[in-house]
Amino acid sequence: MPLNDVKLRAGIDRENTPTAVEGTWVYADKVRFRAGTPEKIGGWQADTPVPNPVGVQPIEGSFWGTARHLFNWLTLDRYNMLGIGTSSKYYIQNGYGGTLFDVTPITSATAAGGVTFAAVDGSPTITVTDAAHPAVAGDFVIFSGAVSLGGNITAAILNIEYVIDTIIDVNNYTITASVSANALDIGNGGGASIASYELLTGLVSYIAGAGWGAGGWSGVTGPSLTGWGSVVTAGATVGQQPRLWSASNFGERLIVNPRGNGIYLWTPNASPSIVDRMVLLTGGDTPIICNYVLVSDASRFVLAFGVNDYGETEQDPMLVRWSDQESYTDWTPSATNQAGSYRLSRGSVIFSALQTRQEVLVWTDAALYSMQYQGPPFVWSTNIMGDKITIMGPNATVANDNIAYWMGTDKFYIYNGRIDTLPCSVLRFVFSNINLDQRFLVHAGHNAAFHEVWWFYCSASATEIDRYVIYNYLEQTWSVGELSRTAWLGNNLRNYPIATSDTNLIMYHEIGTDDNGVALPSYVESAPMDIDSGQHFQFIRRMQPDVSFTGSLANAPAVTLSLIARTAPGAAYGLPNSRPVEANAVTSGQDFSGGQRHLVETFTPEIYPRLRGQQVQFKIESDGAGVAWQLGVMRIDSRPDGRK
Repeated sequence: MPLNDVKLRAGIDRENTPTAVEGTWVYADKVRFRAGTPEKIGGWQADTPVPNPVGVQPIEGSFWGTARHLFNWLTLDRYNMLGIGTSSKYYIQNGYGGTLFDVTPITSATAAGGVTFAAVDGSPTITVTDAAHPAVAGDFVIFSGAVSLGGNITAAILNIEYVIDTIIDVNNYTITASVSANALDIGNGGGASIASYELLTGLVSYIAGAGWGAGGWSGVTGPSLTGWGSVVTAGATVGQQPRLWSASNFGERLIVNPRGNGIYLWTPNASPSIVDRMVLLTGGDTPIICNYVLVSDASRFVLAFGVNDYGETEQDPMLVRWSDQESYTDWTPSATNQAGSYRLSRGSVIFSALQTRQEVLVWTDAALYSMQYQGPPFVWSTNIMGDKITIMGPNATVANDNIAYWMGTDKFYIYNGRIDTLPCSVLRFVFSNINLDQRFLVHAGHNAAFHEVWWFYCSASATEIDRYVIYNYLEQTWSVGELSRTAWLGNNLRNYPIATSDTNLIMYHEIGTDDNGVALPSYVESAPMDIDSGQHFQFIRRMQPDVSFTGSLANAPAVTLSLIARTAPGAAYGLPNSRPVEANAVTSGQDFSGGQRHLVETFTPEIYPRLRGQQVQFKIESDGAGVAWQLGVMRIDSRPDGRK
């Protein structure tokens, strides 16, 4: 019999029944579609930065807290800097593998002698007394000027950074030393000690409700802190948002905003080995509270979104303010500068903003605005581009050239001069199993080498990122899978996409084939395909698999090609214990135990399945280290084999 090509449409399609989407793919994990066919995505490798030499070290990973923000830029001396904003801190890294410097701002400090220490013989727990201290459990404090307590608790033990373990009351809290105290440490105070408190730690994820009973408000679990992001009035009913960051470089300096806080400035030192902490911008009517900040590219304004008005302390979540041109300190409008403000009208809060080639796009919870620089006297023009839209969260947007993509609460959008809904073949799959309570954790990333936009989100039962959806804007195809990446930066100066993992590591993607040295499993599964839609069964005698292993590092790369047949749509596959597909599964597709599995290697010209049925389903998978694969056009040899 002649061989017939098996040509399936590119992309995952989960919008209809398996039979209705015949001729396409329905399940995948760690697979993209390129040039019309599926292939395994690239692997990733962890960066191994030197820990901050003066800070307390995380129990695991490279940094404290869960990273939610990445920003890459160059200094005037061509140092390649990476900013990392976590739920606990903000770090700066200089180059690949460079030291992670903690630049989290110091928000308050005591006078010399303002804190005292009390130890207990045989215990590493130290009680710190500081009248009306500002801290909560999980915050960070740096002690200096302390002297030895007289025994094991020396000045070197005390004069470092600590995580605050528990809050005893408004005047006392506890820390844990690296050694246990002895009898000589009892009753000593620590001399002229100074306590410097860092910016309050934020929440890792959204917590419904408020007050001291709202979720895990204290304690440390590994490197993940669950301290409060800000003080909430007791009895309030609103939930608490996770700690998110926005940042933009003003030349070689970095303008940073922890959402719902002030605007901070980080300035590089002349020596790359000396890194100072960021400082709060004050004076000149600088906003004291802000939800998002960016620097306009060509015109060099600092734009602040969701800020307090001039002379006010209360936040207006729909107010946009900008500094004078070429200044991040002058925010007071006058006849001699271009500082100003504008209040948006559609929506209740500004979520996000992006700089494109021609405009600054601003998203509220109900509309998209375009801001364009006009020069004096109006400075910035603001036009509404569309309303009655939604957006998942502040980081759910990404821009490529002059086109923006974002994830709404029930669909995907594109803006290319006008707003359109993206046709999506996995729409129901994604939005029927997503945790909208954790919508602020959703983030988008660009993978320019493959013309892809990635969105990472929490499935319905998850409180941390565990899934992704990919849109290939060149070929207009979709794919899905499972992967925990808490932040992503695609358009950067370090050659590869940068991401952060749930294990608090920096990962460089599209390197090699594996998961940081461990085999990276991947698979793609077809929809059921009619062998013959008429009155006859078909017998599949042989197949030519057509798999390329270009890019593999293994000596003998291979994939497994599984096939399973059934007698009619809706009938059981293979053996009686075969189960149906799961509506919202990613890595759980059809059970192929009742079918056949064939090893396909570089020089496997044909396989001989010997299957009989009306429909057949294929699955291509790999779980070996060093394996990269791309599927081409399979060919099948079948013949009629009796009537139904």
